[in-house]
Amino acid sequence: ENNNYMFRLLDVDNRLILPIKNYIKFLINSSDVIHSFTIPSLGIKVDAIPGRMNQIMIPMNRSGLYFGQ
Repeated sequence: ENNNYMFRLLDVDNRLILPIKNYIKFLINSSDVIHSFTIPSLGIKVDAIPGRMNQIMIPMNRSGLYFGQ
């Protein structure tokens, strides 16, 4: 199987650049309905729930290009 032609349709207008060798805190909430925030390659999935502030801290130990959904 040739994977040279596989691509992801997850490009964005403004990319987020994070420092490595630091902990990164994400604060996730919603104002209308439940949304999911995920970065699959880091094993992260958090729900944004109306009226609730969820937080997650992750160590950024390796550089790379990560896709969130």
